[in-house]
Amino acid sequence: MVYTGTIKKIIRHKGFGFISARDGREIFFHHRSLMDVEFEKLDEDQKVEFEVEKTYKGSTAINMRILHEVI
Repeated sequence: MVYTGTIKKIIRHKGFGFISARDGREIFFHHRSLMDVEFEKLDEDQKVEFEVEKTYKGSTAINMRILHEVI
């Protein structure tokens, strides 16, 4: 299932961050989870879509992509 949300926080020096999902959950992401975008080009408040993988540490975003708004 594909979810949407907004990048809430990026911790650049550690290579991960958190997404605020539309359903209210906070989802962890790692730079290896990105598709078609470089980690260094991410910004907080960007809209993203992603899938969720359950791990022993909790939910993690995978196959994350930036949503580009159409003007």
